Amino acid sequence: MSANTSADTLAQRTTCAAKAELADRIAQLATSDGSHATAIPQLHLMRRDSPTPCIPTVYEPRLCIVAQGSKESTLAGQTYRYDPLNYLVVSVTLPMIGQVIEATPEKPYLSLRLDIDPAVIASLMLDAGPQPTSNRLDPGLYAAKVTTPLLDAVLRLMRLLDTPADLPVLAPLAIREIFYRVLVGDLGHSLREIAAADTRSHRISRAVAHLRQRFLHPLNIDELAQSVHMSTSSLHHQFKAVTTLSPLQFQKQLRLHEARRLMLADGIDAVAAAHRVGYESPSQFSREYKRLFGAPPRSEIGQVRFNARQG
Repeated sequence: MSANTSADTLAQRTTCAAKAELADRIAQLATSDGSHATAIPQLHLMRRDSPTPCIPTVYEPRLCIVAQGSKESTLAGQTYRYDPLNYLVVSVTLPMIGQVIEATPEKPYLSLRLDIDPAVIASLMLDAGPQPTSNRLDPGLYAAKVTTPLLDAVLRLMRLLDTPADLPVLAPLAIREIFYRVLVGDLGHSLREIAAADTRSHRISRAVAHLRQRFLHPLNIDELAQSVHMSTSSLHHQFKAVTTLSPLQFQKQLRLHEARRLMLADGIDAVAAAHRVGYESPSQFSREYKRLFGAPPRSEIGQVRFNARQG
């Protein structure tokens, strides 16, 4: 056996051991189906003991890493699969569809989510110095291969949960290293573009944030364009390039997601939810709800509650 072959074999064994440790640590803390908060506010763990149906949801900026099993996320017909060999970065708020596709009680789907703070990314960019840039305006979502340095940094963050006294000092450092590894990775330019001031992607990110905060208000596209220093036509074109939706479609999906949340969390009926999020016509609300979620409000909410009781 050559020296290179021996080194490759050792590296593979080390990587396998790291992945196994990550899965074990998540399983120890996430002992039941669903999302679990941790002592690190930005860090959340996920466990699923069986595959899930396609679930429309709104993804806030985040880094997702799978330790076991696999999941697919779909944006405008483009499907991104991430498993223990890949990670997913969402750099702007996006209405998407997610589905766990590999999970069993014996070998559950296990993953972690690390929320992205643009201020941390901007600070890292200053410290890292000039990095390669791209003229492309990419969607605010991408998947990439997990590297050994990234996996090592994630494990160090997870190990800190064993020593709560160390978290205030060491957790921010570990998080910075994780995002640094993403920034210098093959697709890091997408994340850099969102955080860099006065880039097209950064202006679209500001437009998305504006809509996220004011999606219940009537949309004035000219005012939105002016607020991010863009022409109306340029905003339309570039907004769709990043989010795959027009600003009006984006607002509509945010309203429908909020209506769904109100029906599930507060128990209000479809008519009340429709009015609460700005719909004047219940029939229009029902049609658009069915188009997004696959069934009329009453049927879809009833099915979700039934599945929850069965689980």
